[in-house]
Amino acid sequence: MIAGASSSVLEAVARALQLTDPERSHLFDLARAADGDSLAARPRGRRTAHQVHRQSLQQVLSVITDGIAVVRDQRQNILATNALARAFYTSVIGDGSGIPNLARFQFLDPESRNFYPDWEMFAGMCVAVMRADAGRDPHDREMQDLVGELSTRSDTFRQLWGAHDVRSHGSGTKRFHHPEVGELILSYEELVITADPGLVLMVYTAEPGSTTAERLRLLASWNAPMHAPETAEGQESATR
Repeated sequence: MIAGASSSVLEAVARALQLTDPERSHLFDLARAADGDSLAARPRGRRTAHQVHRQSLQQVLSVITDGIAVVRDQRQNILATNALARAFYTSVIGDGSGIPNLARFQFLDPESRNFYPDWEMFAGMCVAVMRADAGRDPHDREMQDLVGELSTRSDTFRQLWGAHDVRSHGSGTKRFHHPEVGELILSYEELVITADPGLVLMVYTAEPGSTTAERLRLLASWNAPMHAPETAEGQESATR
């Protein structure tokens, strides 16, 4: 039992077990939850997947034009995107009739094995990040329901969840295979949105001058909204 353990005791346990930074944070999250001090117990507005985000946050996404930018919550729901992300995640978003969920796509949609060439690595990271997020808010009913659904429908998810691995997304490089432009090798950075607890901004970028950068430009151009060309008369009217 870790309920009531002091910070110094928890630090000693973390050192003795040689925990990584994400594992150490997870230990402290579990201790706070055992003491009744989890995120769920703190007074704050509870967020659902159907809430609309602040307009200023969407504006931030919109000005990111050369990279893929998405906002996700702790349940792996994609809540906001920029234009390039909508084109990039077309397999995940589908027809747009529901809330896109990266974990459901990973474990329940066969297309994920094409989109993620390194599928096993993506699967392990997805579950480890979810477990870390679940530790910060262990009473999150929607997270519990999602874990139950995936455990029932995916043997792989159930095995990975049972391994109790925890990880932060942080930064790194990932490989994708997009149905329109082929292989993409992208660097990523995950940024915590401090104004909205539980939300993170994920930005994927390509190395300048690389084949991936050119393919992202193609993807953006193919999915750009079509605008009617402005006539000379319209330009003249605009200057009056």
